[in-house]
Amino acid sequence: MKNNPRIQIPIIGNGDIKSADDVRNAFDRYGVDAVMIGRATFGAPWVFQEFKGGLLTIGEKIDILLEQLHINVERIDERRGILHTRRHLAASPIFKGIPDFRQTRIAMLRAETVSELTEIIEQVRKRLVSA
Repeated sequence: MKNNPRIQIPIIGNGDIKSADDVRNAFDRYGVDAVMIGRATFGAPWVFQEFKGGLLTIGEKIDILLEQLHINVERIDERRGILHTRRHLAASPIFKGIPDFRQTRIAMLRAETVSELTEIIEQVRKRLVSA
């Protein structure tokens, strides 16, 4: 489409953009002007920094999840902000593969206050950083 001289509008790549390699491939192979990123952000709001080449520690990623929690609560309200954040926590790749994590995941998904959810996430941080 980009090679058609009659096409004068920007072409935006969309779908399955999950890594910096996917972004580069969309630009190199298809010549897109931009890409859209959607599902890759669920549970991993730091992907944009990683796409730019920045590698984050587990602690930095947890900091971003906590910041997301506080922003969601500020913008909506505590109950709905937590509900929105819990979806992202459930999908977060940083929690995948942790042994015996089922009960902690259930506790995160049942948390009803910011302090309760923050405490659980901080316990997970200690567990991951000491591993």
